[in-house]
Amino acid sequence: MAKKDFRHSMPVRVRWSEVDPQSIVFNSHYLTYCNICMTEYWRALRIRPNEEILEAHGVQVVVAKSTLEYHAPAYFDDMLDVRARIAHLGRSSIVFRMEIYRGDMHLVSAELIAVCISPAVRESVPVPAPLRAIIDEFEAAVVSQPAVVHRQEAGCGLPQ
Repeated sequence: MAKKDFRHSMPVRVRWSEVDPQSIVFNSHYLTYCNICMTEYWRALRIRPNEEILEAHGVQVVVAKSTLEYHAPAYFDDMLDVRARIAHLGRSSIVFRMEIYRGDMHLVSAELIAVCISPAVRESVPVPAPLRAIIDEFEAAVVSQPAVVHRQEAGCGLPQ
């Protein structure tokens, strides 16, 4: 997938604690980078998923599956570009596609599948319609570069 196809992007610098003795990023940290990017994606939508979605709709969003494919390593002090988009909205699932780059070099491909659940019974429930609308609008926006949206301090972006 081309970098321009991703609606959201965030930088991360590789820290000393994330590398092995060869100065290569230890594999589990790539999932951490993706998880942080997913959190920042929600922030770009002005949503705190497990607070605001729960409050407005009684639904939590949890990661049910994560898959990473490694293409090339990242090293200590590299500046990485972590990109995210929602590739598919199912009945209850939200499929995040992510890629990690160093410059133009594609290092990692990832897919995180989140599921909306009822916290009372821990079973899947439909993605709330207002959340679906916000995601659709954000992903459909025509952009020449990734969105830079700062979370509003007061109130959420999710209608009740």
